[in-house]
Amino acid sequence: MKRLSRFFLFTLAFLTFFSSSAGSVFAAENKVDMAPHAKSAVLIEADSGTILYEKNANEKLPPASITKVMTMLLAMEAIERGELKLTDKVRTSEHAASMGGSQIFLQPGEEMSVEDMLKGIAIASGNDAAVAMAEHLAGTEEAFVAKMNERAKQLGMKNTHFVNPNGLPSPDHYSSAMDIAIMSRELLKHEHITKYTGSYQDYLRKDSSNPFWLVNTNRLVRFYQGVDGLKTGYTSEAKYCLTATAKRNNMRLITVVLGEPDTKTRNAEVSGLFDYAFNHFQVYPVYKKGDVVQQLMVDKGRDAKVNIVTSQTVSLLTKKGENPDMYNKEVVLTPSIKAPVKKTDVVGHIFIKKDGKEVARVDLFPEKTVDQAGLWEILKRTTRAIVVSYQ
Repeated sequence: MKRLSRFFLFTLAFLTFFSSSAGSVFAAENKVDMAPHAKSAVLIEADSGTILYEKNANEKLPPASITKVMTMLLAMEAIERGELKLTDKVRTSEHAASMGGSQIFLQPGEEMSVEDMLKGIAIASGNDAAVAMAEHLAGTEEAFVAKMNERAKQLGMKNTHFVNPNGLPSPDHYSSAMDIAIMSRELLKHEHITKYTGSYQDYLRKDSSNPFWLVNTNRLVRFYQGVDGLKTGYTSEAKYCLTATAKRNNMRLITVVLGEPDTKTRNAEVSGLFDYAFNHFQVYPVYKKGDVVQQLMVDKGRDAKVNIVTSQTVSLLTKKGENPDMYNKEVVLTPSIKAPVKKTDVVGHIFIKKDGKEVARVDLFPEKTVDQAGLWEILKRTTRAIVVSYQ
């Protein structure tokens, strides 16, 4: 590449704060505790990660069945990698069938499709289904929990430690509202998940002699416009918890509340937080998920260049009535990349700036993995370059 970096400037409206400290600016502006009964809460705009409200958002607390967000995330990522199919059969072990609490009453040896297991986890919060899925994906529950904690670390979830895939009480099992928002946002990148989390009711074993009616534990999917997930949680220690998402007019929100006294209060405070955001903010879509932002040359790559794409929808968030000329967007790519390059490698960022100060960034990735070229291909390219330089 001829330049060390490339900048593409656009004047676009954007009001976003990407860190907890900046998010508290809105809390200070409001001067009102919008979730007075919650021990901890956070409200974010999903595309940008902007924090619109927070309260004790990094406090370590028991997440109860919200834990299953990570279980579903690992399942969806396995599907995306081609390691798992919705039609695959999952066999229930004695251990999985022994889970107490909320369950879909799996029997030892019973087989159910991945899709039906996801329904059982997302809609009915089945502890047995979560463990059956965990064992199917990793061999043992313990091995799956290790993957959960590894993924949490990769996502920057600094106040989370998992002991099981379903959220049953354990002294060393905890998370925070902020970390839950992070993994919820990651799960929502797999848009197909809302087919399950947004369903109010469904059936398992529908054509058998033992049908099981599923009713979503998240009643907001029926009673609040735009809600299509994500996950409830309750234990006597955790109290009533919820990570919820709603979408209206291209804006998707995620609200997390932990430690609420009852379901009525929990749902009312989540609804109030959604009302606040939908009434005061708006978004402007910039890139769709997978849009090509630019290209990069790949040194010694089997492909000489690769498209650079966004892994998620990129939107600009503003207060309603905000002047759009106050914000700049800069696309900055890595000066050069050398094969092999993985599809998961971060090779650039979209920076959002106001008055020259960064307020948000979005990672950019190669559209595909680029393997290293063979020696013969590298020699041919070198020869062609030498010939061109002498012409």
